Amino acid sequence: MSDKLKVGILGGTGMVGQRFISLLENHPWFEVTTIAASPRSAGKTYQEAVGDRWKMTTPMPEAVRDIVVMNVNEVEKVASQVDFVFSAVDMTKEEIKKIEEDYAKTETPVVSNNSAHRWTPDVPMVVPEINPDHMKVIEFQKKRLGTTRGFVAVKPNCSIQSYAPVLTAWKEFEPYEVVATTYQAISGAGKTFKDWPEMVENIIPYIGGEEEKSEKEPLRIWGEIKDGVIVPATTPVITCQCIRVPVLNGHTAAVFVKFKKKPTKEQLIEKLVSFKGLPQELKLPSAPTQFIQYLEEDNRPQVKLDVDFENGMGISVGRIREDSVYDWKFVGLSHNTVRGAAGGAVLCAELLKAQGYITKK
Repeated sequence: MSDKLKVGILGGTGMVGQRFISLLENHPWFEVTTIAASPRSAGKTYQEAVGDRWKMTTPMPEAVRDIVVMNVNEVEKVASQVDFVFSAVDMTKEEIKKIEEDYAKTETPVVSNNSAHRWTPDVPMVVPEINPDHMKVIEFQKKRLGTTRGFVAVKPNCSIQSYAPVLTAWKEFEPYEVVATTYQAISGAGKTFKDWPEMVENIIPYIGGEEEKSEKEPLRIWGEIKDGVIVPATTPVITCQCIRVPVLNGHTAAVFVKFKKKPTKEQLIEKLVSFKGLPQELKLPSAPTQFIQYLEEDNRPQVKLDVDFENGMGISVGRIREDSVYDWKFVGLSHNTVRGAAGGAVLCAELLKAQGYITKK
């Protein structure tokens, strides 16, 4: 019997669910033993349920092909099979909130890729390199849920990964005003070019709900725990536009920043390349060794060249230069379905295990 933790994937047939499954193949700590999805997929093998909708570039892992998919709504039954679950279910926000808490109440930790609980005051929303201390709010959440080991933890929106870590690295210079435009890949909508042919050679200047998330979620990550809830920071003020572009994977951000303390370009670069967090100290399995890289070339970062930096878990930054209206500007790039989605959630789960929140049942 494996001594790895038994993992369930809720919503395992969708694009993010597939990314979880591919990332967890041969994981040193976690093993996918259970996959749950909608009632229409339940009772089929995983291979049958996904059919020709496997969207990863690597083949479906052998270990999951014959797993019989369970009905995600049979909460007690699914929860009894696993030590914890990753959630990537495709439901309404209210349905997601309820089902994730229902799983938590079975004493099963839930690490979610969904946005439903990102503003629940006692649910930690974590980028492990930035705010690992927010996991402490779990103790207050458990009291509310009446659990001893069950809880919900979430990762933030994929769009902020290309600039929030950068601004965190520059915190001591006190950024107070930020303008960001994100150029977001179609996989962020769970699509490929085959599914979405109208995106070929096209740009759509609107992604529902994305701008509000991009402006507000970094402030929650930079917030602090007070009286058992996370209180968001009030600065910097961020304004954002989010644009869908004809790229498969990789969100790029063009960002302008005003600082209270004026840094030099050399200081900015030094802070980026030396920025480390708890995942690097603990050497967590999915943690990038180099969290942020700086590229000197004028034409970098590029999606084709840089999106897979550190297996998609690193952030690439380039074009730091002085601005005529703001103080400095830069371009950032992150992998939206690895660091921005499933990979970020896997790293959160590794952190939770290291902190003692996720254990064997």
